[in-house]
Amino acid sequence: MTHVAVLGGGIMGCATAVLLARRGVDVTLFEAADRVLARASRWNEGKIHLGYLYAGDRTLNTARRLMPGGLAFRRITETLLEQSIAPAIGADDEVYLVHRASVASVRATAQYLAAVASLVREHAEVAGSVAPDAGRAPATLASTDLARITDSADIVAGFRVAERSVSTNWIADRLEAVVAATPRLRLRLGARVAAVTPAADRTDRFHVQTAEDRDGPYDAVVNALWEGRLAIDRTMGLSPPAEFSHRYRVAAFVRLSQPVDVPSVVIGTGPFGDAKRYGERDVYLSWYPAGLLDESDALAPPTEPRGSADVDARLLIDITTQLGSIVPAVRQVLSNTDHASIRGGWVYANGRGSLSQPWSTLHRRDRVGIHRVGRYLSVDTGKYSIAPWLAQQVVDQLV
Repeated sequence: MTHVAVLGGGIMGCATAVLLARRGVDVTLFEAADRVLARASRWNEGKIHLGYLYAGDRTLNTARRLMPGGLAFRRITETLLEQSIAPAIGADDEVYLVHRASVASVRATAQYLAAVASLVREHAEVAGSVAPDAGRAPATLASTDLARITDSADIVAGFRVAERSVSTNWIADRLEAVVAATPRLRLRLGARVAAVTPAADRTDRFHVQTAEDRDGPYDAVVNALWEGRLAIDRTMGLSPPAEFSHRYRVAAFVRLSQPVDVPSVVIGTGPFGDAKRYGERDVYLSWYPAGLLDESDALAPPTEPRGSADVDARLLIDITTQLGSIVPAVRQVLSNTDHASIRGGWVYANGRGSLSQPWSTLHRRDRVGIHRVGRYLSVDTGKYSIAPWLAQQVVDQLV
């Protein structure tokens, strides 16, 4: 294995490219934007999933699938960055608030969270998790503690779990620098991949076709694209999964002018929202109904929706108002904002339906992973938190 093409400069593609190059492989990394880590891998909530979010999948299959990657995230990411990620980790454990319209009852949620915690405790990598004391039994919030977080009649219970989030901007800045400094790693920025084709002389080598030229041949190709991955798979003869969807979601990334004690909460299970605080002055705010701007069932979704400054201002108000109706501390954000960005991207899922429907397969993330045909590997990352772990698996398979 001497030369590998990696498609997509998000966290999955960048981690794969760096790990391959460090194993002595020449790598060309293709990215359509003018820089790596500029889109969904930079602009998301950074939840390091251990499985707690997916109470809609009572089989625990999603938790079992996401947990190894979530527990390995710190170890592998610190290897990639060659430094501790402690400054990026949120200071607070997650609080799960159960909404009256949740697809999982309070009792079912409590049982599910306890079962996930038990699985975490049994895992070999539990000691190296992003969350201190990962696997600790979930704590049911007393009514007085719950009242400090929410004054909404729609919230019927709350649980504190040992799960944390990271600042994806912090991670992206440092991983971008690592990519630029890694020997044997060539960047092709502004190169939108249109197809992958076998080389004419050898079926185990490949060319990568962009709008400008045909590059290669390569000994292997790793398709680490986020949206549009399935369209490139099709050029290699791979059929798409039986069901899939793309949703364009945005959230508010706010730098505060002065500290606001915004708790790290998730409102579930269904189409609700969440809040994250990184340090004293950086917060992430999401409200699903306000931030969902588009949906597509195309193999490659359309161009990203472009909002104006007026639209972004309205979205910031909508998100903070609706999330603030549940979490009062969020109401203070608008009056204490230094600057805010409304950012996001297409979210791919191997599932369909609405999060408000208990039967929707969007409540599952157990079908993510690596799909391989010879030396062509297509990776359904599924979640930000498992990308470094999947990248390590890709490298182990190829080298």
